[in-house]
Amino acid sequence: MTKKIAIAADHGGYKLKEQIKKWLKKQDYQVLDQGTDSEESVDYPVFAAKASVLITSGQADLGILICSSGVGMSIAANRFAGVRASLCCNKEMAKHTREHNLSNVLCLGAHYLKKNEAFEILEAWLNEKPGKKSKYLKRSEMLDELAAPGCAGCF
Repeated sequence: MTKKIAIAADHGGYKLKEQIKKWLKKQDYQVLDQGTDSEESVDYPVFAAKASVLITSGQADLGILICSSGVGMSIAANRFAGVRASLCCNKEMAKHTREHNLSNVLCLGAHYLKKNEAFEILEAWLNEKPGKKSKYLKRSEMLDELAAPGCAGCF
């Protein structure tokens, strides 16, 4: 079964997004490009939201968000219940966040990564399976509780 991956970037991540799209298609992923379509200045929350909605609605299995630092996209995506966006700077972080945090959105900072580093991170993240250990699932459920309406430190 081909996985569907929503991908989006702002102007700072546009070039890397285009390179990643090509790579994903060669790996037989279905790519759902949510923009942007140039290096013209845009607001990253718009594009983070477009991709995050595809994740939360089940139209995409995973997401990849790219901006200059990766921080803005990560903050924006994590506003959506059910999205676990993780900014990764190396492949070890990418593996860890998939296994331990069950992340479903990878955020990358295009201005801080060389192309080969970005692809190493991407490959490690895609190849790592989300953790099945009860402690990881418990923590994941706790994150879901935090996102629930009316939760103000509900533990």
